[in-house]
Amino acid sequence: MSATATQSRVIATCQICDSADLQPILFLGYVPPVNTMPPIGERAVEQPAFPLELMRCNGCGLVQIGLEVDAEVLFPFSYPYLSGTTRILRQNFADLQAEAGPMLGLGADDLVIDIGANDGTLLANFLDAGNRVLGIEPSQAGDVARAAGIDTLTAYFGRETAAQVLASHGPAKLITAANVFAHIADPHAVTAAVVDLLAPDGVFISESHYLLDLVQTVQYDTIYHEHLRYYALASLSRLLADHGLEVFHVKRIPTHGGSIRVYAARPGSHEVRPSVAERLADEAAAGITDGSALLAFREAVVRSKLDLHALLATVRTPGVRIVGIGAPSRASTLINYTG
Repeated sequence: MSATATQSRVIATCQICDSADLQPILFLGYVPPVNTMPPIGERAVEQPAFPLELMRCNGCGLVQIGLEVDAEVLFPFSYPYLSGTTRILRQNFADLQAEAGPMLGLGADDLVIDIGANDGTLLANFLDAGNRVLGIEPSQAGDVARAAGIDTLTAYFGRETAAQVLASHGPAKLITAANVFAHIADPHAVTAAVVDLLAPDGVFISESHYLLDLVQTVQYDTIYHEHLRYYALASLSRLLADHGLEVFHVKRIPTHGGSIRVYAARPGSHEVRPSVAERLADEAAAGITDGSALLAFREAVVRSKLDLHALLATVRTPGVRIVGIGAPSRASTLINYTG
């Protein structure tokens, strides 16, 4: 086992409210890193596997996993994922710019920063609109962004990086974190760093897997170690409020099987829209707020596993192989859980 694998740690308390009252929801077995892709022609090496358990905090309702795998294991410099290869993401990021640019009145002097900027696909839309942009990206995907003319800093995002960027670029009118805000180990440190970088009237937009969609569509295969938390609006709002940010607009979006786009800013700087109360009411009605939906989700996952076994038993015949096409991250959870 690698040194970085041994640096992984059990998450014994809630990542938002620090309560030790964590309720086990679902154990999915032992799962390896899902994005380790050896080059074609290179012999694959067996990867360490880590326990994967879904937990719910009975204090604030956050749903999280029970183990933090070292970031160097999950997100090495060779991390292969590129946002621009996925049509729905390209379309989503264009929609984000078309929505946020006019809403926030972004001008040519305004700075837009993307945390976990990957290949720069999101920022390209703001660059084309005439804004100043900066990507912060720890992997080799940043090279792709720079080649496309997008200013990109190779670094993990935290308060030290935020101070460095503030000194070199000034405060940001908009900071985005698309499919990354649930990946970073310390949500309080990253939120504090966001606040450090925001202009007084600045806005933070995060996009994350939405717990309501995950539960209602039984997407247990989207649970793996890269995703440390699965946000409902209620739990995410609490995290942001702890750092002086108020959610003022929310939008459900189709990316990654169902995500939530959340706009937050300092209280009073932007009018709170009806979408916030509407989403909170949806969560309460669906059993997300009181946790009852998670118990039904657990039963649905077990049924799904048994149904898959039954299906494979009917189609399997001697001498015939059943194969999977592609190598999505979700396949690691699916295969390791269902056997």
